[in-house]
Amino acid sequence: MTRILIVEDISETRRWLVEIVTTAFPGCEIREAASMRAGIGEVAAQDFDVALIDLGLPDGSGLDVLRNLRLLHPETICVVTTVMGDDASIVGALSAGAQGYLLKEQPQDLLTRQLRQMAEGLPALSPSVARRIMEHFRRTGPAAPDNDMTGREREVLGLIGRGLRNAEVAVQLGISENTVAGYIKSIYRKLGISSRAEASWHASRLGLSDDSKGSRR
Repeated sequence: MTRILIVEDISETRRWLVEIVTTAFPGCEIREAASMRAGIGEVAAQDFDVALIDLGLPDGSGLDVLRNLRLLHPETICVVTTVMGDDASIVGALSAGAQGYLLKEQPQDLLTRQLRQMAEGLPALSPSVARRIMEHFRRTGPAAPDNDMTGREREVLGLIGRGLRNAEVAVQLGISENTVAGYIKSIYRKLGISSRAEASWHASRLGLSDDSKGSRR
C-alpha cells in the first residue's frame, strides 16, 4: 500500500488533492496535515512513500516539512504542490530536496498523470516549471564545469537521469549501492544541485540519458 502525506492548509484544496491522489494511487493510505507543525509531526511519526507539500502554510514554510522528510525519510518522494511558480520558489524547493514541483492551477487530470509517471522514474514537474528550470540553468550554468565529472560519474548521472533508483544503477554498473550513493553525492556537489529533478535535467542537457543505456565500464 502506498502511503501518502498531504500538507495543505486550505480544506477544500486538501480534499481536491485527496481525490487526485486516490485516482493516481488506488488503495493508497493518506494522512493529512493543515500546518507546518502538523506536517512535521506526521513526518516524525511514520514513513511515507510520497509527500505533497504546499509552500505557504499558516505557521511557516512547507520547506521545513520537506527538510525534515529529507533528513528522516530520504526515500520519500517529495513533491511541492503550490500556486507559486516564480524562480525563487522553484529553485528554493529543488535546493531543499524536492523531487517534483506541481502548480495547483493545472487541470486535475494532468496532475493525476504527472503523479502516476513517478512510478516510471520521471519527476512530477508542471510544464511551465520545467521550462523555468531550464531557463534558470541556461542563465546561471552549473556551479562547476561539466568536465570535472569522471567517466563513471557521467555514467551514474545518465542512469539516474533515466529514472533508475540507486539499487538499479548498482546492478547496471556492477557496483554496490553505497558506491552509487557516493558517486551521486559527488555529482550533486560538482553540479551544485540537490535533487533528482535537477540531475535529470543535467543528464538530458549533456545527452547522457539515452547514451547511458547498457553502458558498462
